[in-house]
Amino acid sequence: MKYFLRLSAFLLLFIFLLFPFPSLAASSTSVTPSAFSELSPEALKNKDFSGQNLQTLDFAKVELEEANFSDADLRGAVFNASNLANANMQNADFSYGFAYLTNFDGADLTNAIFQETILSFSTFEDAKIDGADFSLAVLEKWQVNQLCANAKGVNPKTGVDTRDSLGCPQ
Repeated sequence: MKYFLRLSAFLLLFIFLLFPFPSLAASSTSVTPSAFSELSPEALKNKDFSGQNLQTLDFAKVELEEANFSDADLRGAVFNASNLANANMQNADFSYGFAYLTNFDGADLTNAIFQETILSFSTFEDAKIDGADFSLAVLEKWQVNQLCANAKGVNPKTGVDTRDSLGCPQ
């Protein structure tokens, strides 16, 4: 019986190695296209999204300069290579979101929540982060240094100190 089980296992392994399953690959924008990709690049600049439920929306490669996301529910949203320069994200909840290569330069992130958000290679030059909560957010060391230079305040909703959420030196 042991001989039969070993032989069967060997044959299954041999079949899988000889005839592997094909793998498929795709970019994130081809898997989940942006809901706004058909709009002109200028159409979303200065757009008012304040107070809206935008959970899990995909803003891939979109110009959102000076857009208003204040008090918006952005949990699980994706900003992939998007421009949010000078945007208003006061009190926005962007927990569990994804912002890869996104420009937050000059944005107002006062009291925003970025808990467990992936912010890889995004920039925050001159961003206002008073009271923002970055608890367990994924950031590179250079981003943390950039954010710690201006970090202050406590998030009114989560009660977390901005400097503590970033792991800034005291």
